[in-house]
Amino acid sequence: MEKKVYIIHENDEWTVHLTKRLEELKVPYESWHLHQGRVNLAQTPLEGIFYNRMSASSHTRNHRYAPELATAVIDWLEYHNKIVLNGSNAIQFELSKVKQYLALEKHGIKTPKTVAAVGKEQIIEAAYELDILPFIIKHNRAGKGLGVQLFQTVEALITHLDSQDFEDSIDGITLVQEYIEAPESYITRAEFINGKYLYSVQVRTDDGFELCPADVCQIGDNYCPISKPESTTMKFRIVDNQNIELITKYEQFLLASGIDVAGIEFIEDKNGNIYTYDVNTNTNYNPDAEAKEEVFAMLELAKYLKNELKKIQ
Repeated sequence: MEKKVYIIHENDEWTVHLTKRLEELKVPYESWHLHQGRVNLAQTPLEGIFYNRMSASSHTRNHRYAPELATAVIDWLEYHNKIVLNGSNAIQFELSKVKQYLALEKHGIKTPKTVAAVGKEQIIEAAYELDILPFIIKHNRAGKGLGVQLFQTVEALITHLDSQDFEDSIDGITLVQEYIEAPESYITRAEFINGKYLYSVQVRTDDGFELCPADVCQIGDNYCPISKPESTTMKFRIVDNQNIELITKYEQFLLASGIDVAGIEFIEDKNGNIYTYDVNTNTNYNPDAEAKEEVFAMLELAKYLKNELKKIQ
């Protein structure tokens, strides 16, 4: 039987850009859409390599248990010593910002001060414990900037928690976190393939916190803010990143964490301090920004998968 690249995911719109590149390179592949399914533990997996791009935001597409199913599949694959890129450890990072922050800090990478809480009363207590104004709340298991709200006072948080606007994290854990104010309205996302730095993209935040860079997030589905029609500045722009020390720390963190492909988001405050706040192992890329700079991450990812497949053929 022909060996293939098997793609573990739950969103065809985000995956089609990769499969098109695999087709261009004539790489045999199969899409495993795991919004539902089963795992026969007594069976032996097919021959090939397996690439996990399961998303923490799957529940927003009515795929509530896709990450749990993907975790079971990946555990099964790894039991049989199959090559899984972004394997069992990576998917746990995708599903927990608490896990991300602790591992980042362990590698000397600064993260915002954060208190994790379950329950509305505990969220309020967490805000008092954090004792920093302003502050934000966000979902522990998120993706797409889910649940991010900015508050100037604890009283405003209490009002929000008592309103219909409050939406709990899918895992029940809300993060209360210091708000990092940047001198300009943008964050930066560093992209890595095979654990190595590829490029950085600057993302303007004028329109809010939900910052998915994929093109499908910019066509009115309200998952991510779109640029205002009158704006002359691209919302996503590939930029030169000369912070070699930070990039090196990121690469060391990814290697130690068993993460092969990721986008890592950070922000710089007015004093030049850099805070890292998200590790996305289901990373997507903005086509307009890439076309302008003639760098194509999905093509590089397809090349990486092709080379990994060759190793076992």
